[in-house]
Amino acid sequence: MGILDNKVAIVTGAGSGIGLAIALTYAKEGAKVIVSDINEEHGKQAVEQIKSEGN
Repeated sequence: MGILDNKVAIVTGAGSGIGLAIALTYAKEGAKVIVSDINEEHGKQAVEQIKSEGN
């Protein structure tokens, strides 16, 4: 059980750097994460990374 269970987070700039780290951490803590990035491919990679980590 994570501290963000039943929460939804929108993370902008989630394709790299701090945004990616935040998106991964939020997902790990149980939030449903909406990923946004100006670079579509980086955004898709972030989503795949979240999924591959089981979140």
